[in-house]
Amino acid sequence: MGSSCPEVSQPRPRTACRTGPRRPCRISGGIAAAGRPGARGETPGPSGGSVAVSPESPMDSRMDPAVSAVRLTVREAVHTLSSSEDGDRILSTLGSLKRYLGGAENPALPGEQEEFARMHFSALLRCLVGRLSPAWLELLPGGQLEAPWASFFLEGPADQAFLVLMESIEGMAGPSFRLMKMVQLLAQFLGAGRVAAVMESQCWQLAEPAFPLLQETLLAKLVGLPDHLGNRLQRENLAAFLPQNYFPLLGEELLRVLQAVVDSLRDGWDCSISFLSQVLGKACVHGRQKEILGVLVPQLMALTQGNCLWQRVCWRLVECVPDRAMEALLTGLVEAASGPEVLSRLLGNLVMKSKKARFVMTRKILFLQYRYSTPMLQSLLGYLAMDSQRRPLLVQALKELLETWGSSSAIRHAPLPQQRYVSKAVLICLANLREAELRDSRDELLASLMAGVKSRLDSSLPAVRRLGMIVAEVASARIHPEGPPLRFQYEDDELSRELLALVAAQPVADSPSEASPAVAPVAAEAPDRGSTEGGGVPAQAEGAGSDLDSDDDLVPYDMSGDQELKSSKAPAYLRDCVEALTSSEDWERWEAALQAVEGLIVRSPAATREVSVELAKVLLHLEEKTSVVGFEVLRQRALVAVVVTDPAPVAEYLTSQFYAINFSLRQRMDILDVLTLAAQELSRPGRLPKAAQVGSPSPASPSSSTEAPAWRVVVEERIRNKTRRFSQHFDRPLVTFDLLGEDQLVLGRLAHTLGAMMYLAVNTTVAVPMGKALLEFVWTLRFHGDAYVRQGLLSAVSAVLLSVPTARLLTDLPDELLEAGPWLADVAEQDSDEDCRVLAVKALLLLEKLKDTLLPLTPP
Repeated sequence: MGSSCPEVSQPRPRTACRTGPRRPCRISGGIAAAGRPGARGETPGPSGGSVAVSPESPMDSRMDPAVSAVRLTVREAVHTLSSSEDGDRILSTLGSLKRYLGGAENPALPGEQEEFARMHFSALLRCLVGRLSPAWLELLPGGQLEAPWASFFLEGPADQAFLVLMESIEGMAGPSFRLMKMVQLLAQFLGAGRVAAVMESQCWQLAEPAFPLLQETLLAKLVGLPDHLGNRLQRENLAAFLPQNYFPLLGEELLRVLQAVVDSLRDGWDCSISFLSQVLGKACVHGRQKEILGVLVPQLMALTQGNCLWQRVCWRLVECVPDRAMEALLTGLVEAASGPEVLSRLLGNLVMKSKKARFVMTRKILFLQYRYSTPMLQSLLGYLAMDSQRRPLLVQALKELLETWGSSSAIRHAPLPQQRYVSKAVLICLANLREAELRDSRDELLASLMAGVKSRLDSSLPAVRRLGMIVAEVASARIHPEGPPLRFQYEDDELSRELLALVAAQPVADSPSEASPAVAPVAAEAPDRGSTEGGGVPAQAEGAGSDLDSDDDLVPYDMSGDQELKSSKAPAYLRDCVEALTSSEDWERWEAALQAVEGLIVRSPAATREVSVELAKVLLHLEEKTSVVGFEVLRQRALVAVVVTDPAPVAEYLTSQFYAINFSLRQRMDILDVLTLAAQELSRPGRLPKAAQVGSPSPASPSSSTEAPAWRVVVEERIRNKTRRFSQHFDRPLVTFDLLGEDQLVLGRLAHTLGAMMYLAVNTTVAVPMGKALLEFVWTLRFHGDAYVRQGLLSAVSAVLLSVPTARLLTDLPDELLEAGPWLADVAEQDSDEDCRVLAVKALLLLEKLKDTLLPLTPP
C-alpha cells in the first residue's frame, strides 16, 4: 500500500513532527484566519498569537514608538472598560480595539496586530469577563454591548480565548449570571468551529514550542473539557459538553485541521501535526476511542483512497502519538477499521518504526488480551501480511502463538475464552502465510504443534481437546501438506464451523498463483464429518442414475415390519446370559444375551442377587466383539440394573475395583458413571421401601427384633468406611494410576461423582458424615491446577450445602463452612475458568443463606 507515494521527509532531532519538506514556515489555507495574526501569505510572530503578557511587561522598554502606542491604547481602553458607566463610551472603546483583530474597516498595522495578540489580548479578555453583569449589559438597550463583547472571544486568537473561557468558568464560586453567560459563550465558541482554530494555531510552530506549558494546558483543557464542565455545572450542564456529543465534534474539528494541513502542504508550506497527534492520543487514553475514531476513521478511509498525500499525513499523525497513548489509539483503530487494507492505508509501516506499536500489535493484542472480536483479529493479522516488510512479523507471531497454544501451563491456567482467542489467531496466521514461508519454519512450527496437541488431548475439558483437534488438523495440512493428514472425530457445532471458516480464505500473496490451496480440503470436509456423525446419507452425485430411468415407476416393497432372522434364541435365565457372555463363540448368541440381560435382571431380582457380583464382573470386563448397535449403552444399563437390584455387594465390588490393577481409565470412569446412575435410580420415590424389604429379615424370623440394632451398626460402619476411602485413601501408593498427576480426568470425574452422590443422599441419616468427609476431600484438592477437577470440587460443596440439613451444618460443620467462605470468594473473583467462577458464586449464594445463623456461633 502506498509504495508509490513519495517518502515523508524525516524531522530533524529535537524538532516537532513534520509531514512536508523543510521550507520557510508560512500560514496558508487556514480554516480560521481570524484566529491567528496576519493575513494569508504574512509571516506570523514566533509565538503564533498564543501567549498572553501583561501590559506592564519589561519587554516594553525594547519596543519602538509605534509599537509602544499599542500598549498605551490598550491601557487606556482597559481603564475605560473597567471604570466607565457610559454605554456609548464603552461601545466606542470596544470598536477602537476591534481594529487590532483585523476585522474593522481600518485595521491596524501587522506589527501592531501582532503585539496586541501576543501581549495584551488575554488581559483584555479578563477585563471583559470581570465587567460582565446584567447592569453592565443594560447600559445600552437592545443588546448593543453583548454582541461586541462576545466578538472578542469569537474572533480573536482562539487559543487565548479558549483558555480565558475555561479559566473564568472554573474560577467562579457558584451559580451566577456571569457563569451561565460564560457557559453559553463557550457553547457558541464550540459551535462556531473555534476548536479547530485552537488546534490549527499549534500547527505552525515547527520548532520546539516556545511555551510548552501553554501547549500542555491547551491539551488538557481541550480533551478534559467534558470532565471540567461536568464537575463545575453538575445538573446544569449543557448537551454540547457531554462526552458523547463533544468528542465527535472534536473529531470533526480534527478533520478540518488535517484538511488545512494537506492544503498547506500542496501549497508548499511546512506545518507540524504533533499537537493534533497529542490531542488524538489523549482522547483515546480517556477511553473515548469509539466517539472520536467513529468520526475520523470513515472520513480518513475515503480521503486516503488513492491519495498519497493524505496517506502520508495519516501515517505521521499516528507516528507522532506519544508512546503512553499508542496502545489506546491502535486498539481503537483496529476495531474501527473495516479491514486490513484500510488499516494499512492509515498506519503504513508503523510497526517497523515504533517499538511501542510493534509491541502492542504483535504481543499485547494477541497474547495479553482476548476481548477483541474475530474481525478485529483478521484486520490486525491481515495488516501484517499486507506488506513484505511486515510479513516477517507475521511469521514470528505464528511461532509465538503456537508456542503459547501448546504450553501445558497455559492450557491449565488460561481461561477457555483466551484459548479460543489464541486458536483463532493461529488459524488466521496460517491463512495469511504462503507455503514457502511456512516451509522455512516447518521444524519449529511442527514441534510446537505436536507438543500442544499432546497437552490438549490430555486435558479433562472437552472444549480444550476439541480446540486441539481442530487446530491440529488445519495446521498440519498447512505446515506439512506432503505428510499424512491428521484426522479427528469431534462435534460439528458453531465453534468448529467458525474456526474452519477462518482458514477457508486463501493466504495473501502477490499473485493468485502463489496462494496455497492446502487448506481447502480440510475446510471442505467439515460438513461431511458432521453429516456422517449425525447419521445422514451423502447425496448421490447429479446424473449418477440417469441410466436407470426405466425403474422410476417401480413401487418399493414395504419392509418396515420385517425382523432379522437369527439362528440363536435369547437366553431365558441369567446364568445362561453369564455363560453366553463369557464363553460363547456363537456371536449371535453373545449379542442376544447382551440385549436380554437387562430385562432378565429387572424381572428376576431374586435370581440376580444370587449372581450379582459375578454378573457385574462380567459386564465390567466385557469387550465389544461384534458391531452390535449401542453396545456401551446396553452394557451400562445392565450394570446399573445389577447395582439397583443388589446395591450393597455390587457397589462394594465396584468401588474396590476402582483402584484395582489392570483396569483402563475408561473402565474406571464407567464405574463412576454406573454408581452415579444407580444412586439416582435408588433415590427416586418408591424405591427405598422395596430396597428395605429386600435387605431386611423376614417378619416371621424370631430373631428379627434382636438383630435389627446389630444390622444398623453394620450398615453405618460400612457406609462410614466407604466414605472415608474416597476422601482419605484416594492417593495411596498401592493404586496403579496417578490420580494427582496424569490421570486428572478420572480425578475430576471422581469429584463430580461424589458430589452427585452427596446430593442424592439428601434426607438420609448418613448425609452429615458424608458431607464432613466430602468437605475434607475438597479442602485437600481445592488448589488443583485442572479446571475440570476444580469444577467437581465446587459442585461437591454445593451438594453438601443442599443435602445436609441447615441445623446439622451449623452444629457439626461450622469450622468447615467458615474456611470454605474465603476460598469460594477467591475462586469467584480470580479463577481463570469461567465455569469455576459461576459455580463458586452459586455456592456463595447458598452459604449466604446461613450467614445470619452462623455469625452467633463465631467465637469472639
